[in-house]
Amino acid sequence: MSGSQGRTPAPVLLWSQITYQNRVFRRTPVSAFFTLIFPLMLLLIFAAIFSGQTVDVGTGGEIDIAQFYAPSLAAFAAASATYTNLAVGVCISRDDGVLKRVRGTPLPPWIYLGGQVGNGILVGAVAVSIMMLVGALAYGVEIRPEAIPAAILAFLVGVAAFAALGLAVAALTPTGSAASAVANAILLPLAFISNVFIPLQDPPTWLATLGDIFPLKPFVTAFSEPFSPFSTGAAIEWRDLLVVAAWGVVGVVVALRYFRWEPRPGARGRRSRGRRAQHEG
Repeated sequence: MSGSQGRTPAPVLLWSQITYQNRVFRRTPVSAFFTLIFPLMLLLIFAAIFSGQTVDVGTGGEIDIAQFYAPSLAAFAAASATYTNLAVGVCISRDDGVLKRVRGTPLPPWIYLGGQVGNGILVGAVAVSIMMLVGALAYGVEIRPEAIPAAILAFLVGVAAFAALGLAVAALTPTGSAASAVANAILLPLAFISNVFIPLQDPPTWLATLGDIFPLKPFVTAFSEPFSPFSTGAAIEWRDLLVVAAWGVVGVVVALRYFRWEPRPGARGRRSRGRRAQHEG
C-alpha cells in the first residue's frame, strides 16, 4: 500500500478523497436536503409570498424580490455547504475514530481533510448553480455575463473562509451533536441580519453594524452585487471580500491551534448510544 501511494500524485489522491466524501454526502439525505433543497424551497416560498414586490437596493432603484432572494440564498447555501457540513462532518468522523485511524495510514492527513473541504466546495458550487439557474429560468433573474467573474471570485473567497470557520468549530466543539448545535446556532441567526431571509432596508445602526462585522453579510453582498441590474463593470466588492477573507484567516488560525484527531473520552460511546436510540425509535 505504501509503495502504491508513493507513486500516486497528491492531486489524484485529493480528488479520490473528494469523490469519496461526495458519495458519503449523497448517502446522507438529511445533509443533502438542508444543503441543496432547503434553500431552494425558501426561494420558491419567498417568491410566491412576496410575488410582485420589490426591494430598494439603495442605489436609486428597486429590484424584483426574486432578484434579491436568488443570489442571497445561493450564498447562504454555499456557506452552509462548507461551514455547517464541515463542522459537523469532521466532528462525527473524529467521534467515530476515523480521524485517528487516518493518521495511522499512509494517507497524508491533509489529503483526508482536503477531501472534506473539496467536497464542501463542490456541493456549494452545485447549490449555487441550481439556485441561480432556477432564479433565471423561473423568475427572470438577470445574470450579466461580464459580472460572472466577480461572482465566482466572491464564491471562492466565501467558501474558503467558511470552510476554515467550519474546521475551527470542529476544533473547538467536543462532539458531532455539539458541533451541529453550535454551527446552526451561529449561522441561522446571522442569516436574519445579513439580508438572506429578510431584506433589511432600513435597520437600526447597531444591527447593520453587527451584520457588517460577521462574514455572512459581506459574503452575501459580494456575491449578490454582480447580479444587480444597477451594477456596472466587474462589480467586485473588495471591502466585503476583505472582511470575509479576514474571517477565513481567523478560522485557519483557530483550527491549526486547537484541532484534535482523537475523540474526547466518551464521545464515541455517546455517538453509538445515539445511533442505537435512533434505530430503536
